[in-house]
Amino acid sequence: MNKYIAAFQRVLSNADVKKKLLFTAAIFFVFRFLAHVPVPGVEVAQIRSLFVGNQLLSVLNLFSGGTLANFSVMAVGINPYITSSIILQLAGMVFPALKELQKEGESGKEKLNQYTRMLSVPIAVIQSVSVLALLRSQGLLSASDPLTFIAMIFTLVAGAMVLMWLGELVTTYGIGNGISMVLFAGIVSQLPVAFAQVISVTSAQDLIKVGIFMGVFLAVIGLMVFMNEAVRKVQIQYARRTRGDRSIGGQVTHFPIKINVAGVLPVIFAVSLMLAPSFVGRFLVTQANPDIARLGQNLIIWFTETSPVYMVTYFIIVFAFTYLSALIFFNTDEISEELKKSGAFVPGIRPGGPTKKFLDFVVTRITFVGAVFLGFIAVMPSVAQVFTGVQSLAIGGTSMLIVVSVVLETAKQIEGMLVGQNYDKFI
Repeated sequence: MNKYIAAFQRVLSNADVKKKLLFTAAIFFVFRFLAHVPVPGVEVAQIRSLFVGNQLLSVLNLFSGGTLANFSVMAVGINPYITSSIILQLAGMVFPALKELQKEGESGKEKLNQYTRMLSVPIAVIQSVSVLALLRSQGLLSASDPLTFIAMIFTLVAGAMVLMWLGELVTTYGIGNGISMVLFAGIVSQLPVAFAQVISVTSAQDLIKVGIFMGVFLAVIGLMVFMNEAVRKVQIQYARRTRGDRSIGGQVTHFPIKINVAGVLPVIFAVSLMLAPSFVGRFLVTQANPDIARLGQNLIIWFTETSPVYMVTYFIIVFAFTYLSALIFFNTDEISEELKKSGAFVPGIRPGGPTKKFLDFVVTRITFVGAVFLGFIAVMPSVAQVFTGVQSLAIGGTSMLIVVSVVLETAKQIEGMLVGQNYDKFI
């Protein structure tokens, strides 16, 4: 305990770190304030009851920090920015111009960020229209004239852009990655509400089941920490060179490859995809044609959170996208070339093509473990719901994985800042 108290005192004694923490806290306050400013013309009480009765929507509401259930001006959340980031990352594999931008360092990164912001606008429009259409099909919109509907769309898009701006402010002036910190703030703000919902609907007979689940849940958190920090260390050796009477190089080091290269992005992407059938089904049910209405009803049944079709589809999407993300974020061709240029090689493996094949083999094997883990985390709430019978287990593995990852990464950044400033004293 003394160790953590001492670490906390070190953080508070550092003026720069304390300033960044206070700025981040101020941004969180602004975000939470705007999260409770509702969009006019919407039946908020009925929307909340709809979200409580649907576990998938509850998870989405948890990601948005409660903005969807409140239907605030930030109801769309940070999802358009995340979706546009994923699209541009995938497009980099197809379009050479984008791939070149990814290699241009800070200037290329700034251009990609600008493209990401621009692409976020039409995606925010599409998501806003989809959400409003769903609410309208359920009779939850009190306003029906086109002008009000357009005003609602503009309001939701503006809220998404403001939230994106707040996240970038955190990245520039605060602590941690801004987008991750916004997700973190939203999830943490909803955890007490989610726990209260579970307790309120849990009967005395379910206490043992929920207790067992919570024990497993704590064990899963420990597994999350382990998997987040787990790396495969590939031994790297630098060629020895002789310059005059001095020998340079010959060092042996390690090249770490994370088991979970893509982090939590595959699960966030899969959540967005898994919402589509349910949204389409709810819209089709309201149609006059009986065949279309029956199709919509089947979609709702198939993609209920506890159905085998839903769980298997969810797991497959997360598993497949984890592999795709590993190919995007870990380019073995570029890494092998950089190692070759710097005079480094894997012992027993020739530089160039053989090194690339070896790295592909390693990444493929360890990504399998990471993909299975993320798939398990994704479907864990549905499995727990089937096991416990509690219908409001919105506190899923995905949300806790985001919290754990953000806490670990932020702690590392703070520790790096403290260590760096300690070095400055000796310069």
